[in-house]
Amino acid sequence: MLIIKRNGSEEAFDINKILNAVSKANVTVDGSARLSDVQIHEIAGAVTESCRRMHRTPTVEEIQDLVEDQIMFKGAFEVAKHYITYRYTRSLVRKSNTTDERILSLIECSNEEAKQENSNKNPVVNSTQRDYIAGEVSRDLTDRVLLPPDIVEAHREGIIHFHDSDYFAQHMHNCDLVNLEDMLQRGTVITGTLIERPHSFSTACSIATQIIAQVASNQYGGQSISLTHLAPFVQVSREKITKSVREEMLAVGASPSEETIARIAENRLREEISRGIQTIQYQVVTLLTTNGQAPFVTVFMYLGETKDPQVKHDLAMIIEETLRQRIQGVKNEKGVWVTPAFPKLIYVLEEDNIREGSPYWYLTELAARCTARRMVPDYISEKKMLEFKVDRTGRGNCYPCMGCRSFLTPYVDENGDPKYYGRFNQGVVTINLADAALSSGGDMDKFWEIFDERLELCHRALMCRHERLKGTLSDAAPILWQYGACARLKKGETIDKLLYGGYSTISLGYAGLYECVKAMTGKSHTDPEATPFALQVMQHMNDACRKWKEMHNIDFSLYGTPLESTTYKFAKCLQRRFGVIPGITDKGYITNSYHVHVTEKINAFDKLLFESRFQQLSPGGAISYVEVPDMQNNLDAVLEVMKFIYDHIIYAELNTKSDYCQECGFDGEIGIEERDGKLVWVCPRCGNTDQNKMNVARRTCGYIGTQFWNQGRTQEIRDRVLHL
Repeated sequence: MLIIKRNGSEEAFDINKILNAVSKANVTVDGSARLSDVQIHEIAGAVTESCRRMHRTPTVEEIQDLVEDQIMFKGAFEVAKHYITYRYTRSLVRKSNTTDERILSLIECSNEEAKQENSNKNPVVNSTQRDYIAGEVSRDLTDRVLLPPDIVEAHREGIIHFHDSDYFAQHMHNCDLVNLEDMLQRGTVITGTLIERPHSFSTACSIATQIIAQVASNQYGGQSISLTHLAPFVQVSREKITKSVREEMLAVGASPSEETIARIAENRLREEISRGIQTIQYQVVTLLTTNGQAPFVTVFMYLGETKDPQVKHDLAMIIEETLRQRIQGVKNEKGVWVTPAFPKLIYVLEEDNIREGSPYWYLTELAARCTARRMVPDYISEKKMLEFKVDRTGRGNCYPCMGCRSFLTPYVDENGDPKYYGRFNQGVVTINLADAALSSGGDMDKFWEIFDERLELCHRALMCRHERLKGTLSDAAPILWQYGACARLKKGETIDKLLYGGYSTISLGYAGLYECVKAMTGKSHTDPEATPFALQVMQHMNDACRKWKEMHNIDFSLYGTPLESTTYKFAKCLQRRFGVIPGITDKGYITNSYHVHVTEKINAFDKLLFESRFQQLSPGGAISYVEVPDMQNNLDAVLEVMKFIYDHIIYAELNTKSDYCQECGFDGEIGIEERDGKLVWVCPRCGNTDQNKMNVARRTCGYIGTQFWNQGRTQEIRDRVLHL
C-alpha cells in the first residue's frame, strides 16, 4: 500500500511511523492518561485497515486525521491533544517551505498529484514542468495575497473550488469562441508579423493552427473554431487550381472540355482539402503551447451555419475529410494508429442530415463510424438548441460550446444580429452541493440556509475573478484583444467593455447533485420522489445567477462543472469532514454536475431523457453521455442514439474505449485492477502495467484524456456501468 506525501510524491505505507508518532505523544502525558502498548498497536492496526478500505492511495493528512480519531475513540484525550499540538507545530514549520518542496518534487518528477492533475499533460516534459512551477508560485500568491482568507479556506476545505488558481495571478480569462472568420478574412498579426487573407484552403488551415496555438498560450481554458469559417477558401483554391490546370493544358497543346478541366481541378482540390485537414489534425496533436500541452481545441461542424449553397457544398467536403482522417487516427511512437485527444469534434444534428434520404445523411453515417472507432464527434441537436437558446429578440440560436461544455448565453449585437464568435468566459467557481447537504445534517431548513451562504461565497469569489480581469490592457494578449480572436481593441485600451452586458459570461459551477439529493432525501435524484428536490436545487442556483446579473450587469450563468482532478479532492474533503457515508462519501470521487451516478443501472435513452431536464437548467454549459461497449459492428444502434439526441437533448456523447498495449499489440479495452491498495491499468493479454508502454483513451469530463488520471477519477472510470 502506498501513501501520498505532502509534496505530492508517493512512498510505501509504513505502520511503524504511526506507532512512533502515537508513542511520542503518549510519553508526554502523565502515566494515568497514557495508552498501553496494546492500545497503540490497536490504533495503528485500525488506521491501516481504514486506509485499505479506501481502495485508493491515502494522503498523509488523511492518515493523521484517522490517527486522531482512533486516539480519541480510545478515550485518551490528553494524548490526542498533544498529538494535535505536535501536528500544528510541524505545519507551521512546513508552511514556510511547502511551495519550495512542491516545486522541487515537480522538477524531480516525483509529484504524483501533478502527474495525475491533468490527463492531457505530461509532467515529465520541461515545458509542462515550467508551467506547473509557475502555477505553484501563482497559487502561493493567490492564497497569500490575492484572495480573501475565507475564500481560500473554503477552497482548501473543498466547500467550493476556485478553478485555475495556478493562472489567477495573471490577467487571463477562461475559454472562448475564436472569431476565425474575422481573422482570416480581414487578416491578423501573429508575434508581430502581419498575416494577410490566405489565397488557398491549405494556407488558411495552416494559419488557423497558428492562431489556435497563440490563443491557447494566452488563456487557460478551451477554445472552439468552426469549419464554416474555412469553407470559403475552398472556392479560392478551386479557382486557383482550375486556372493552373488550364495553363498546363495550354502548355502541352491540349484542348480538353470545361467538364474535363473541372473534373481534374476537383480531384486536385480534394487532395488539397485532405492536406489542409491533415495539417490541422497533426499540428494540433503535436503543438505544445506555453502551458505544456496540446491546444485544448474543439472543431465545430455545422452545415446550417451557412446559407450559401456553394459554401455548404464545400463545407460538407471539409466535414467528410475531417471525419475520415479522425477514423484513421494518428500513429503512436510504435507506428500504430491510435485515438488522439484533440482536436475535439462536434457534429450538429439537423434536418438535412438526421434521417435516411436527407441530403447529408452520408455524413451522419460517417460520424457514427467515427464515434464507434475514436469516441468523437460529440453531438449537438440543432432542434433543441433553437428551442432553448433563445435571445432577446425571440430567435433561437445554434452555436458551439467553448472547449468541452461551457456555453455562452445568446447575445445580440448593436445591429440586432446574433453574435457568438469573439466572445469568452471570465472564469468559474464551483459549489460542492454534497458538502452543503451533509453540513445541514439532513435538516431541510438548515440546508437552504447553508446553501445560500455558500452561494454568496461563490458570488464573492466570482467577483474576485471579474475584478482581476477588469482593467486588463489589450496589450496583455494582442492575439486575443487587438488582432481579432476576441476583439480588435486599440493598443492601451482596456478590455472592460467586454466584461459587461452579456458579451462575456462568468460561471457558477456545481458538482455532486446526486450526492446532495441522496444526503437530503435518501434517494437518487432519478427517483420520482426525489427529482423535484433536485430540480429545485438547480432552479435556486439559476435564480441566484439572475439576481447577481441584475446587480452587476455581468452575465452570470450556471455551469455543469467537468471535474477531473477535483472530483478526487472533493471526495477526500467530504470523507475528512463527514467520515465514510454509504452511497455518498464511500467513493474516491463525487458525481459531475447533474449526471446520473456512474454505478446506477439505466438504459441510454432513459438516461438522456432524464438528464435533458437538467441541461435546460445549465445554460452556462452541460454535456450528457452514455457509456457503451465496442460499437464498431453495431452502427445502427449508434445512429439510433444519435436520432434520440436530436429529438430530446441539446448536447451529448457516446463513451466507448480505444486502447493499445505497446508490449503485446493488444487492441481493445485495457482494464483497471486494485493492487496493494492502488488502482492500476493492466493489459488483459500480457499483464503489462507500465503506463509508458500503453495508449489508453477515456472520456472523463466531456473530453478525451490520454495521460492517465488520479486515483479518484480512475475509480470512477472503473465503476461505470454500460447504458447500451
